[in-house]
Amino acid sequence: MPDIDTLPDRIRACRLCADRFAGTATAHTPKPVVWFRPGARVLIAGQAPGARVHASGRPFTDPSGDRLRDWMQVDQATFYDKSRVAIVPMAFCFPGYDDRNADLPPPAICARTWHDQVMDALGHLDLILLVGGHAHRWHLGGKASVTETVSNWRRHAPRVFALPHPSWRNTGWLKKNTWFEADLLPVMRARVHEVLG
Repeated sequence: MPDIDTLPDRIRACRLCADRFAGTATAHTPKPVVWFRPGARVLIAGQAPGARVHASGRPFTDPSGDRLRDWMQVDQATFYDKSRVAIVPMAFCFPGYDDRNADLPPPAICARTWHDQVMDALGHLDLILLVGGHAHRWHLGGKASVTETVSNWRRHAPRVFALPHPSWRNTGWLKKNTWFEADLLPVMRARVHEVLG
């Protein structure tokens, strides 16, 4: 089992993607955003920090975070309590933008290097929220679309809920798939409140 006491610092010191990030349109340096502690009961498995999170050093400090907290119906104090909620993205650093100002995907080397170690260190989790397709594929396997994975949420509930990314870019998806807010969210929220007490 990895040393949970040193693991966060080792991730923060990671520079595996320095050359990759230097070659992006943003030409930024790695800044891993690490937010977990043993004893957490809920895992939010995200994709990768965005530019605002890169600047703040705190996960989901952006409109996506506002929407995710609304989906969960938790306040910021609860959401950011590491003893209760672990936030573990598929890549700990902001991947940058391409030349069209679009988000680059999380570098796979990050998850290969760190994700299993973090999951082993966290141990049992009562609830896992998978945010976005990259997290769906890592934790559930397969190559199903986000819509297919999220629409089959009952297969994994009540311990695991696959969610679309809460980005503003998915507002159209949410309007088209009204079952998400009508059917999935009430069950997920009840489970969040049950687990977090």
